[in-house]
Amino acid sequence: MTSNETTISGRFRDQEIIFANGSRGINIDIPSASPVNYFQVLNAPGDMPAITLDGKLFLPPGTSNPVPLIMIIPGSLGVAPSHVSHAETLNAAGFATFVLDCFGARAVTSTVANQTQFSFAASAYDVLAAYSTLSKLPEIDPSRIGAQGHSRGGSAVMIAATRCFAAAVVGADQSLAAVLAAYPWCGQQFLDPGVGTTEVRVLMGDADEWCSPMQVQGHCHAIRLSGGDASMRLIGGAQHSFDRDTPVTLIPDAAVAPAAPITYIDNNGAMIHPTGDAPDPALVDRDVMVYAVKAGYGVTGARIGSAEGEAKLFRDDMLGFWKRVLGNR
Repeated sequence: MTSNETTISGRFRDQEIIFANGSRGINIDIPSASPVNYFQVLNAPGDMPAITLDGKLFLPPGTSNPVPLIMIIPGSLGVAPSHVSHAETLNAAGFATFVLDCFGARAVTSTVANQTQFSFAASAYDVLAAYSTLSKLPEIDPSRIGAQGHSRGGSAVMIAATRCFAAAVVGADQSLAAVLAAYPWCGQQFLDPGVGTTEVRVLMGDADEWCSPMQVQGHCHAIRLSGGDASMRLIGGAQHSFDRDTPVTLIPDAAVAPAAPITYIDNNGAMIHPTGDAPDPALVDRDVMVYAVKAGYGVTGARIGSAEGEAKLFRDDMLGFWKRVLGNR
């Protein structure tokens, strides 16, 4: 890989990746599903189409005891060199790391032009499915598993931390220790945003053209009001994907609607249309996204990339967060 690549070509599972410290990626299968919406997850899980995802686990060399694990969840462009680089940085600090590929098994290469190829509920379910599988490995400390999501992956880890959703998937007594959401889309939020004991950290630029910083601020504040621990660092002038350490580039086919109203989800998993007031179990992502476009919120084209120093800022904050929440228990 070269530093200016934005994606990894071919199936991620077919790549051989060895970190500088000698840690070699181990392919792990993740039994998951592709629910049509949150209501199906909470009320009819047996109807969800099953799918087996995969990812690579990197164990820190020389460790014999169960170690803390950080799962890396990519965004709308799929697994990129930056995600592998973050996994390597964290692995070098003594963490096991796992890079999840949500796209390959679904034959999806990118969702930037069409986010409805599989649901946001499926993305959040994938995170918890990976948690469930990896927590059973003898090398992993199940009490110290965190998830770091980027863009769409950031949205996924925010929902995966929400107890209304997580309890239905992994059980009331199971939860992620912490999540780090990098520039997440918070256009879907549960009315009860409580995250229990899961600590939430958000890193985002105030020049983000894909996702609304104000929506994310509101989500974090709602978590705090519900008794949770959530913090957000807003970086002045930073674009979406400011951690990639690549020049700022326009993605011309990106379909975004950052100013669209939030779609709320009741505790039973039914979405509430932004122009309505009643939960509708039949609503799916496409319904509210078509509404956003017709209402004039849709925009085509948005930028990603880093200005000087932004990628290092991200790495430093990332390392500090994970060392504090997972490294000192």
